[in-house]
Amino acid sequence: MAEKEIALLREQLTSLDEPKFDLEAWKNHTLIFLERIFGKDNSKLKLIRDLRYDYSSWNLRDTAASGKTKDKDPVKMQAREILEATIMELEKLGLPGESSEHQKVWELLEDELTGKQVKEIETLLKSETSDKAEKIGEILEKLEKENLAAIIAKLLLN
Repeated sequence: MAEKEIALLREQLTSLDEPKFDLEAWKNHTLIFLERIFGKDNSKLKLIRDLRYDYSSWNLRDTAASGKTKDKDPVKMQAREILEATIMELEKLGLPGESSEHQKVWELLEDELTGKQVKEIETLLKSETSDKAEKIGEILEKLEKENLAAIIAKLLLN
């Protein structure tokens, strides 16, 4: 799963509450993390880049009239919502591309293994036994060297 990425984003959430909060520095750090996790063209990066304080006279008048205080900072609230949604996405769906990599491995195995062998491995993966790796290894040991070599070659090429 994405434990390291989630931990980084949680640190960014915590830094929103620092007394000497610097929005531009926070945005730069967050953008670096999000770009590494999701890629350069992800919509989350645009949302973070677009965060800014509105110092127009109308906005200042409305803020004074509504009595908003620092703990109701709209920019920090928006930043918090973006990061919380991102963390939830990573917790529920995992890293982008993670499932497609898993799917590719299964497709490669299905090409080289018999249907029975694939079902045995699926059953083992779903089971609660502690010696899954050993039992899967036993199934793979029964394969001919050519099949094992083909599986490894395809994995390396993908």
